[in-house]
Amino acid sequence: MIDTLKYSLELAVHWITDIAQVKTEKLTIEHDSANHKHTYWKGAIRGEYSVADKTWDFFCPCWHTGQAVKALVMASRVPGLKDRKEILDSAKEGANFLLVNQVWDEKDDDHGLILAYEDYGHLVNTSAILESCDGLLYLADATGNRLYRDRAIGALDFVARKLYHPGQGLFEDTYDPVKKATDNVYGTGGRPLLDDAMFLKAWKLSGREDFKRIFIETCDCLIEAEDPPGNWISFKPASVTGGHIHPRHAYWWGMPFVDAYDAFKDPKYLAVAKRSAEWYARAIRKDGGMMRDTFVDFNTRSFGHATSGAACAVLFWLRLKEATGMERYDRAIETCLKCCTGLQFRVPQDENLLGAILEKVLPPDGTDRNPYYIRDLGTIFFIQAASAYLLAAEKQ
Repeated sequence: MIDTLKYSLELAVHWITDIAQVKTEKLTIEHDSANHKHTYWKGAIRGEYSVADKTWDFFCPCWHTGQAVKALVMASRVPGLKDRKEILDSAKEGANFLLVNQVWDEKDDDHGLILAYEDYGHLVNTSAILESCDGLLYLADATGNRLYRDRAIGALDFVARKLYHPGQGLFEDTYDPVKKATDNVYGTGGRPLLDDAMFLKAWKLSGREDFKRIFIETCDCLIEAEDPPGNWISFKPASVTGGHIHPRHAYWWGMPFVDAYDAFKDPKYLAVAKRSAEWYARAIRKDGGMMRDTFVDFNTRSFGHATSGAACAVLFWLRLKEATGMERYDRAIETCLKCCTGLQFRVPQDENLLGAILEKVLPPDGTDRNPYYIRDLGTIFFIQAASAYLLAAEKQ
């Protein structure tokens, strides 16, 4: 499996660095349907590709690019992988896209804000800011350049100052950088965001007690709101009325409880992490795939796949094993990785697909249009998962 996985990893990295990454400051062949308010695009990752139409588009380029930076740094650490320098150069270009699209002026009250536009082209999503940051920390570690670390901490400082509700474990969802005000466009009243355990990592790097407090308060909020076991259907993008849960829900909110346990050794954190890991074990299909919507009874629709969810499950299980030695999910890890590699385009007629991992199969629309739909997240999280697996195998 090791050799097969390395080959798939090299192809996937090639897709990110040579095909999906924007090479020009302005957009050329890409659509930007959401009209994200970016004026500089070089280094961003094209997020969406319709195989039927052969057209590119974007969905929240900042956090997708931030996760791609993390993926590329992880891949660069895998022994025997080709072109390590070129991989890191692409990671730096991705990071530069984030830095150019960050407010960095201490006289500006928005100092530190990463302009992580998402569902609405003019509104920044708080979760998207958090999900942009870990790649910067990974790159800082790989290059020794503190700039990336300082920019990530600056982004988290902005979130702590402007978007967090002290004592509640809740964050505002959206921010309007023109009005310099929050915008409750979703009507949620805020969500507990634990993505990538960023405030815990920032506390360890900076020593700032407010970062530690935010992390702990968010954990406490999630413990209180947990439903069903190991997940949180009350918070979007899950749906209480629809009865279904997003495939990366337990990854963003459940896996950081492993980090919480690592840091504080409180068994209540490990208990949450174990329940979330088990939720993934029940949600993964027999062949290692995952669907976009998993219902509370673990049934799914027939279409709307989400390969990124399976890769995130692998990352979760590997992290849990690293922290506790738990081998319970070893077979599931390999099954999911085999599913991901089986969904990779190795000899496509469409050159835009070479190395990509198929994220989604669309439901039939009454025509014979190609139902394959590419989201960069399938490939990005596969690279992270494959790299984590290969690095763990190297240690054994």
